[in-house]
Amino acid sequence: MADVPKDAPDHCPGTQSENAGKVSACTGCPNQSICSSGATKLPDPGIVLVKERLSSVENKILVLSGKGGVGKSTVTSLLSRALAADNPNRNVAVLDIDICGPSQPRVFGAIGEQVHQSASGWSPVYIEDNLSLMSIGFLLNSSTDAVIWRGPKKNGMIKQFLSEVDWGTLDYLILDTPPGTSDEHLSAVTYLKDARITGAIIVTTPQEVSLLDVRKEIDFCKKVNIPILGVIENMSIFICPKCKNSAEIFPALTGGAKKMSTDLNIEFLGSLPLDPLLARCCDEGKNVLVEMPKSPIVIALNTIVQKIIQKCDSKDL
Repeated sequence: MADVPKDAPDHCPGTQSENAGKVSACTGCPNQSICSSGATKLPDPGIVLVKERLSSVENKILVLSGKGGVGKSTVTSLLSRALAADNPNRNVAVLDIDICGPSQPRVFGAIGEQVHQSASGWSPVYIEDNLSLMSIGFLLNSSTDAVIWRGPKKNGMIKQFLSEVDWGTLDYLILDTPPGTSDEHLSAVTYLKDARITGAIIVTTPQEVSLLDVRKEIDFCKKVNIPILGVIENMSIFICPKCKNSAEIFPALTGGAKKMSTDLNIEFLGSLPLDPLLARCCDEGKNVLVEMPKSPIVIALNTIVQKIIQKCDSKDL
């Protein structure tokens, strides 16, 4: 978290913040003129700590979406499960940095699990032998507790997750982010900049209202120099669990994610169908690869994962 002077007012943004000395909370603070001048802005030591902690993590991938409700957290869990299942010797971890809406503990069936601390740091919760998870959901008294935090506190929590969790040696660390391009995203990018971000996977649904926000997310990646691994179109078609017929729930009236990817010269990784059985698996914390291994969604998922592995192995970013 950004350093906060001892005599600072409530809701101080911290001396390292871009808003130091400039927001309403700074009015009347004896440090306001110093903070606003930029004299206090020294390199954040957390960046070095994160680089050291993640030195044994080969690939760091952000899963992004400009809009909520596109199934980003579901896609994160699917990708991580598939990466871990594809090779038992491949170590995968998920970091849930959706601070105000942590859903990964439920999706992975880990609600009620406890995070343990040792001399080497926090230990993530293991879902499988080669798949682990860390989320603020494990630190709350109840899964219904609201997290009502301003930016600096979110920033500090993300720094702790990245620098104090004993991730061990990982092939993939996948970060599940909230919608948008705000505090959590900037914090992750800032702390990971020296640790080298492998790239971002963008999740969208076919309709234009979603694609509009995804274009903003793509612009964000370009502005902060995050390579884009590709775009995944979620909920592309609806598959009836009984008759297996399909229908478009979200019509791609403007060509969907595939056309957008072509227009923006970004790789289209593939489409995932909308299946009520998948939603049930996520609600119940079950592994969709085990529950419905022959389903169209698992077949499509495996194809997407192979493309991601190939891009990461070849560093074709």
